[in-house]
Amino acid sequence: MEYRRFGRSGLSISPIGLGSVNFSWLTDEAESFAILDCAFERGVNFLDTSNNYNAGKTEALLGRWFAQGNARREKTVLATKVYAPPMEWGSSDPALRSGSWVGPNQRGLSAKNIRDACDASLKRLQTDYIDLYQMHHVDRNTPWEEIWQAFELLVQQGKVLYVGSSNFAAWHIAQAQETARQRQFFGLVSEQSVYNLLTRTVELEVIPACRSYGLAFLPYSPLAGGVLGGTPSDNEKGRRAALPQSQTIAAFQDLSHSLGHSAGDVALAWLARQPGVTAPIIGPRTRAQFESCVAALAIEFDTETLDRIDALFPGPGGTAPEAYAW
Repeated sequence: MEYRRFGRSGLSISPIGLGSVNFSWLTDEAESFAILDCAFERGVNFLDTSNNYNAGKTEALLGRWFAQGNARREKTVLATKVYAPPMEWGSSDPALRSGSWVGPNQRGLSAKNIRDACDASLKRLQTDYIDLYQMHHVDRNTPWEEIWQAFELLVQQGKVLYVGSSNFAAWHIAQAQETARQRQFFGLVSEQSVYNLLTRTVELEVIPACRSYGLAFLPYSPLAGGVLGGTPSDNEKGRRAALPQSQTIAAFQDLSHSLGHSAGDVALAWLARQPGVTAPIIGPRTRAQFESCVAALAIEFDTETLDRIDALFPGPGGTAPEAYAW
């Protein structure tokens, strides 16, 4: 597998990242372990999770997988997130009961929540450090000086190696980086945003900001909740079915089949080759889906095919401001 440099850092990651949002939810532990083992064997070394996936149970599952040994943890670039509380009121799971009460300081990016959430994630993941600790959302109520002070301490303590963001606007990235620069701190190393053929807004400013600041860009939801693959998730079926894009999706499926591939594989291959993209985050429910995603990385496109895809799913017109002004 050909690895890619992780932004301006010295880290290297696989050209695809394994997302764990379905583990211990739509995918049981046995199948989750099978997917993780397959990724490990294939050299997919970037593993993405969050403290609030399935009320913290996903992190706990990953911790049990790491505990099997064989250098699973050492060979994995482990990414998790902080912002939303991992558990709801009244959790009955004794393994995760500690800290289950959610109050006003158990969310956001206050120094208190960053510290407490990090320690809780480390315990669930059964590790003593997180490779990439990502802010899951911007916190408009906490000053950057406080946020960076908290992350600086975690880095000094060896609990966190790199800091990333997720769902940030370009000006949030600029704000974060300029404040970090003033503090002589490395700042953000990556941004994770939704990006797929149906949602290309990040091409306007987010991806250009990442490229300018030397951030890795990690797109999630590459198939738009399954819509681009022809199998939308339950929460997407209702609102997608009535959209005028249904005919476009059908045309895209026909194009993909004419190329000898599934629509989902073509959508993923297109995304992996977009300028500025480091590694798409996939969320397979089965090992077969994972294998299909890895195979999709080998798909090549000629100029005519790329033009046909752009005609079906036109982007915002380029980067800002040229996309909407002279």
